[in-house]
Amino acid sequence: MFVDSIELTLTSGKGGAGAVSFHKEKFILKGGPDGGDGGRGGDIVFVVDANTNTLSHFRGQKKIKAKGGQSGDIRNRAGKKGESTYIKVPPGTQVFSKESGELLLDLVKEGESEVFLKGGRGGLGNARFKSSTNQRPTHAQPGESGKSQEVRLELKLIADVGLVGFPNVGKSTLISALSSATPEIANYEFTTLTPKLGVVNGKDFRSFVMADIPGIIDGASDGKGLGLDFLRHIERTRVLLFMIDCANYRTLTNQFKALQNELEKYSLQLAKREYAIAITRCDAYYGENITKDIENFLKDIGLMPNMSAELHDKILPGFYSAKEGIFEGVPQFVLPISSVTKFNLEPLSYELLKMADR
Repeated sequence: MFVDSIELTLTSGKGGAGAVSFHKEKFILKGGPDGGDGGRGGDIVFVVDANTNTLSHFRGQKKIKAKGGQSGDIRNRAGKKGESTYIKVPPGTQVFSKESGELLLDLVKEGESEVFLKGGRGGLGNARFKSSTNQRPTHAQPGESGKSQEVRLELKLIADVGLVGFPNVGKSTLISALSSATPEIANYEFTTLTPKLGVVNGKDFRSFVMADIPGIIDGASDGKGLGLDFLRHIERTRVLLFMIDCANYRTLTNQFKALQNELEKYSLQLAKREYAIAITRCDAYYGENITKDIENFLKDIGLMPNMSAELHDKILPGFYSAKEGIFEGVPQFVLPISSVTKFNLEPLSYELLKMADR
């Protein structure tokens, strides 16, 4: 079960009470106060653990509380500190205040540890209150209460390359062809209901992480379809790969503009993310002239004047641009592919690896 958002009430431990005690020993009639201090309450600590990739282990949990400190004891013995509670979360987890929506923690690095709520201080024992004017104090402090806060945990996957496209355009097939990931693949929309990660191995022992994001539909930025639940995962990716389906009933240009529009509406930061375009399912093309369709698409997005002559010699082996890839400019490259026949998958992974390295 993939869970990427959960609400919890977190409470640190209560401090132990100070002790009221007087030293009693044979031949010592008035030993004086010897009540020890209470122990500090346990902390709530977030720990980033790369061995987890979901928040599903919090399902069924509403409250998480650290242990309280022990009370002080006789003979000035302090109470034991309460055991802290360590909350393991996957990289990319954000902690928000449930009440205000404020971002409190952004946990991305493996092994990162952050004390979120400190435990309450232990109370002072009566030995602490002895003075020249008060030789027999009979009071001690209670322990300080722990802190409590309602939070919302949200997971945003961390990947080098995020696949962006309409449902059923071949995203899952591509990630399964390039990596060892095994997402569900079927000939209907929304077969991918949860994000999937795959490691793509390149040459020279280099690799990059690719994220298969559930399909985006018109109105996704307004919450339609799977909408906002999974658009958030694209924010963590370094590079966006637009998957444009040449066997879709929509034109290539319509698909690209619609996807671009949804991402821009969702986040202005995404509008400046480096990106590339893969024209998918070339093996399933049913039109009259795939080269002509792709030429029209390149012309529509302002790339036709720079098109290489070799695009006419083969079934468009690839278009590469040296310009900076932003929505206001041009993509880093446009490449027709087929995940089924492995057409152009090797140059695709090579170019994506270069982009991820940058």
